[in-house]
Amino acid sequence: MADPHAPRPAFAPWDRRELPGSFTVEESARRAGNYKWIEMRLFEALGGWIATVPELDVKMRLGTHCYHHAWHAELWHKRLPELREMNPERLAVPPNEQMERFVEALTEPEAADLTIEKLVGVYRVLIPHKIAAYTYHLNNTSTITDAPTIRSLKFILHDEMDDWRDGEMILQSLIETPDDVRRAAERQVELETILVAAGGICGPGTLGGPTSDEQQPHQEVSA
Repeated sequence: MADPHAPRPAFAPWDRRELPGSFTVEESARRAGNYKWIEMRLFEALGGWIATVPELDVKMRLGTHCYHHAWHAELWHKRLPELREMNPERLAVPPNEQMERFVEALTEPEAADLTIEKLVGVYRVLIPHKIAAYTYHLNNTSTITDAPTIRSLKFILHDEMDDWRDGEMILQSLIETPDDVRRAAERQVELETILVAAGGICGPGTLGGPTSDEQQPHQEVSA
C-alpha cells in the first residue's frame, strides 16, 4: 500500500516539464511589448495599402491579414503585466531606432504600381522574422508559469504561417518577368539589411544570445 504521507512529485508521472523557462518576467514583458508594437504597425500598413493596391485579389488578402495582426496585437496586450513599474503602454515600443527605420522603409512604397515591393517587405522579410521570433519564444518559455503565452503563440503562429503562404503565392503570381525578379530581390535585400541591423523584431538577442541595453535605447522596463 502506498504511504499517503510520502512526498509526491509536483507533476504526474507522464509530465516531465521543467519549471523555469529562459526568460525573466522583465524579458517576457519586454518581448511582448515589442511584439504588440510590430503587430500594430503591420496592421496599420496593410490597412493603408488596401485603398491603394489596384489588384482585387491582393486587396482581399490584405483585408483578411490586416485584422489577423490587429487581433495578435490585442493578444500581446493581454500578456503585458499589470504592474505599475511595467506599465503596458510604456512597454509597447520598438526595441531600437533601427527597427523604427525598418517600419519606415517597409511602408515607403505608396504608388499603385509597387505592389511587389509592398508584398516582399511583408511576406519575404517581416513575417518570416516574426515566425522565427515567435517560434523561439514558444520553445524557450515555461510550459508551467507561462501557459497563457504559449496558447497565444500557437494561435498567432497558425495565422502567421497561413498568411505567409498566401502572401508568397500572390507574389509568385505577380512576379512574371526578369525585371519583376530584380525588383523583388532588391527590395528583399534592402529591408533584410535594415532588419538584421536591428537585431530582429525584439532587437539583439531576438533568437538567443546576449542583448545590449546600449542598442535598445527605447527600452523602459524597470527591474
